[in-house]
Amino acid sequence: MKQLKLVAALSLYLTISLSAIAQPKKHVIIGYVGGYRGLIDTSMVNAKKLTHINYAFVNVKDNRAWLTNIKTDTINFKNLLKLKKINPDLKILISIGGWAWSKNFSDAVLTDTSRNAFAASAVEIARKYNLDGVDIDWEYPDNIGDGNVYRPEDKQNFTLMFKAIRKELDQLEKETGKKLFLTAAVGGFKRFTEHTEMDKVAKYLNYVNLMTYDYFQDSLGIAVHHTNLYASKKYNTMDNAAKAVDDFIAAGVPAKKLVMGMAFYGRSSRVIDTTANGLGTKTDGKMRAGGFTFIKDSLVTNSSKGFKYYRDYDAAAPYLFNSLTRQFISYEDEWSIKSKCDYVNKKGMAGAMFWEYSDDKKEYLLNEINKDLK
Repeated sequence: MKQLKLVAALSLYLTISLSAIAQPKKHVIIGYVGGYRGLIDTSMVNAKKLTHINYAFVNVKDNRAWLTNIKTDTINFKNLLKLKKINPDLKILISIGGWAWSKNFSDAVLTDTSRNAFAASAVEIARKYNLDGVDIDWEYPDNIGDGNVYRPEDKQNFTLMFKAIRKELDQLEKETGKKLFLTAAVGGFKRFTEHTEMDKVAKYLNYVNLMTYDYFQDSLGIAVHHTNLYASKKYNTMDNAAKAVDDFIAAGVPAKKLVMGMAFYGRSSRVIDTTANGLGTKTDGKMRAGGFTFIKDSLVTNSSKGFKYYRDYDAAAPYLFNSLTRQFISYEDEWSIKSKCDYVNKKGMAGAMFWEYSDDKKEYLLNEINKDLK
């Protein structure tokens, strides 16, 4: 009888062990939602299709993390937390900074005193509103951004900032007993790694969210892909997502912490002539593109708008061109998203993140991410 019980126990153990081995790695799917506009319609957010929501943005003011729109921010936090009833594993983080709110990072983390106070203020927001962590989007340390203060000391202070925030989060973890996350949104280009210590920074982070989009190059004055996976052969490219991944790995960030950025919106310019269907052609102005739901439903599938769909197979990037208006639009679609997800799997990356949820309310692209990564 004892032998039978032992055999049964061993069989159960082996079954569980083999099941664990066979269980595929769960990728993260991180979606940014824009609270800076005011109240968020959280009914549009499908909690089951996400692992993390990053709430954008919290400002940096007087050396502290600062809720600029506290009335709507607090309502948004409350409504986002309700999504956990649908997906109990969903994590809600505050994202501090962004393009327009990074002006004061350098001052806020300049000294031990200011840095520790900033870290405490950031984690206090997570504590007060029962959130799951902090995301930092500093654009950019020791480099030019949107009128931001920057100085050489940023390189080391960037690291020390994350050390201080992680310390505060560890203390809050002890108080609450729940895991808290620290992540960073980083420029998807080599220059970012040259002005930071990403090997040291990565030790404090759960995930590094690569902003592998906005690769428009005003200095070149030509129409280019803004979120391409690989280099195009149609023009001399400076940046692409695959290069960014390699650059960050070379800088000391483990692939398992890297998150591929995906753009749920397009970027557009007007070109000077119809050569090469716009791609790589000189531009003479910017134009509006819109989010993917609009692009797909109103431009791609509506021939009366005059746009024609093209694929740059070298870059794994689609684009639209209207020969009458000379409007060029670079964007992601289901095809390019699949290419990026395949790349995530191939490189052993942590998953995908996107900016921003409201740009694709019909979830065309989010559905593709879920299909490929879940």
